[in-house]
Amino acid sequence: MEENLINPLEAASALEEENVTRIQLEGKEIILIGTAHVSKLSAQQVKDVIDREQPDTVAVELDKQRFDAITNGNRWEDMDIFKVIKEKKATLLLMNLAISSFQNRMAKQFDVKPGAEMIQGIESAKETGAKLVLADRNIQTTFSRIWGNLGPGGKAQLLTSVIASIFSRDDITEEEMEKMKSQDTLNAVLAEFTEAFPRLKTPLIDERDQYLAEKIRTAPGKKIVAVLGAAHVPGITKEIHRKHDLKKLTEKPPKPVWPKVVGWAIPILIIGIIAYTFMQNSDVATSQMLSWLLWNGSLAALGTILAKGHPLAVLTAFAAAPFTSLNPLLAVGWFSGLVQAYFTRPSVKDFQKLADDVLSVKGFWQNKATRVLLVVVLGNIGSSLGTFIGGADVIRSFFQHIF
Repeated sequence: MEENLINPLEAASALEEENVTRIQLEGKEIILIGTAHVSKLSAQQVKDVIDREQPDTVAVELDKQRFDAITNGNRWEDMDIFKVIKEKKATLLLMNLAISSFQNRMAKQFDVKPGAEMIQGIESAKETGAKLVLADRNIQTTFSRIWGNLGPGGKAQLLTSVIASIFSRDDITEEEMEKMKSQDTLNAVLAEFTEAFPRLKTPLIDERDQYLAEKIRTAPGKKIVAVLGAAHVPGITKEIHRKHDLKKLTEKPPKPVWPKVVGWAIPILIIGIIAYTFMQNSDVATSQMLSWLLWNGSLAALGTILAKGHPLAVLTAFAAAPFTSLNPLLAVGWFSGLVQAYFTRPSVKDFQKLADDVLSVKGFWQNKATRVLLVVVLGNIGSSLGTFIGGADVIRSFFQHIF
């Protein structure tokens, strides 16, 4: 009977080896560790493999931004909210908050720490003297390439999906948890959305497989250990035998011409209609101008009020929206957001609480940092609605009284 007993150490070693893929390539030995991002065992497996193999290089599925995020506990405190608005990164910040919210919900529900295996890879690289390579593509580039593959409707749906994931209070199911064992957090947050838009699989997964493969293939040394989400291992195993142009994979997609054409055509049309109406009937033209001003200003102000904006931010939204709507290069949310940030400047405490506050609707609205973000986003949404409604009313008035 004893002969049939399985040695626990041998069983653990066999299980560990199931997650390891060994590749011989151009005189190098490349060892891919397919980790489960929400498994408590993955971090220990990473440590054991690196300690045993003593590689020249450890590559981890992180970019510089996410590396800083998991190694710098004060990452939120260091954020410059003014810089975020000026550089037009409010949407990127919203997505980062969605990922942070998703991670925190998962950590609390299942008592796990997403990214622990990446942290272990970083620590083990230091302990063994191996060179550390951040092998993943910049997350902002990935978001840009996802964003560039969407039309206006898709972008609106993506924002809705991201906001819903922030405010969702539902527990993560066991089925979703099983899927998470082979997905990275970014894939998990956008999983439902990529099902609705299959073409987004290319920038989210396929291109990242190519980027990761090239970074691992060209990593220095004769023995490289790569710590990766299990979902990326099959793609990397295939792509690592090919050369990939990293410059091409990191280029921002060219912006289509038609949004610019439409963006300028609408204000030119509105201005042209009002100018022509003035020559025909100044009273009707005055009515058209008031309609444009009130619809744009009122709805932008309403969005800012819903964001619990400062009174001067609300006034800024009301005054600026009718004019920013006539210039596609400007957005009213940038102005009202800067005013909001100036008069209700987020404190260090607000940034310290940010990761927890995004777990609830109440916390999201109470935190001064996220409230600035809401002022930008909701003010812009209000102004966009005002543009369509006000513009439609101007055109209606033109056909009714002039044409």
